[in-house]
Amino acid sequence: MLAFMLLGVTVCLAVSLPFYSVLPVSTYFLWLLVGMLLLRYVPLMILTVYTVVGAIGIGVYDGLHDGTFGSARLSGMIALVVGGLLALHHARGQRTGLPTPLGEAMLADLRERLQAQGRIPPLPAPWYTQTAMIAAHDVGYAGDFMMAAVDDEGTTPVLEVILVDVVGKGVAAGVDALQFAGALGGLIGAMPPRRLMEAANDFLLRQPAEETFATAAYVRLELDSGRYLVLSAGHPPALRWDHAQGAWLVDNARGLALGIHRHPELEASEGKLAPGEALLFYTDGVVESRGGDIEEGIAWLQEVARRAVAPGFEGAARRIVRQVSRGDDDRAVFLVSR
Repeated sequence: MLAFMLLGVTVCLAVSLPFYSVLPVSTYFLWLLVGMLLLRYVPLMILTVYTVVGAIGIGVYDGLHDGTFGSARLSGMIALVVGGLLALHHARGQRTGLPTPLGEAMLADLRERLQAQGRIPPLPAPWYTQTAMIAAHDVGYAGDFMMAAVDDEGTTPVLEVILVDVVGKGVAAGVDALQFAGALGGLIGAMPPRRLMEAANDFLLRQPAEETFATAAYVRLELDSGRYLVLSAGHPPALRWDHAQGAWLVDNARGLALGIHRHPELEASEGKLAPGEALLFYTDGVVESRGGDIEEGIAWLQEVARRAVAPGFEGAARRIVRQVSRGDDDRAVFLVSR
């Protein structure tokens, strides 16, 4: 790519030499822009030096030869030098070492892999799952993520889901979320529930950063009987839709956030989902607001979720998230219904 672009600049310089008005110094900005998009730092530096020196040299030669060297041409040369320095500064600031489009493509691929691990395959009737997530400030990377596994090889088909909220928000928490998701992807479905949470806790404790912790809500659901087990590690309490009462009831699973203590206490809850009932899991961005009380937020969510499921469970997760006030935290909702 560098050789191709150097050849292109050389052709342009050959045209500028006899016909400077056709390709003046200002047109060489295009080569710097394309180079910034396609080249790494060292090749870009070579292209920039070659382009800037060549364009300015021909501009000076043409101006002195024709006697038309004026302030407009000088300002164009200065602008080209400044543009070259800015392009190099931008390329040097790319922490991936890749051109901007390639770095963004790599991050997008990592994000898609993370989202793919949280997708739940179609479940047998009468089960239905749905999720809705919005990152802080509407960016594509968030500290909230979900991992799922379905074991249908045993005598009892089982769905396991863990919803995680890594400390931080938006892009700042995205890197930790990707790393933590990679670890959880190899654990969920392969370990008993409590051992899974303990292993996740040990992983976070081994991280070098001082504030690497996360809250998590885990559910294990038997798809034939509807029996479930919920574990919560510092996460807002799950809600269970009681069909008879027509209300969302607060689940009593409680526990300490992961990554804080070597042996976190986890208080599980168990129950059974009857036809027409559901479980709702969410992150704190749904119920917490600056200066607000989380208990008030949970009460608000109970009412919003009640209205959201009034026309049916389908699409309820999206309807719930849309009701959350636009805030500076990631928001995620997971709902499983029978």
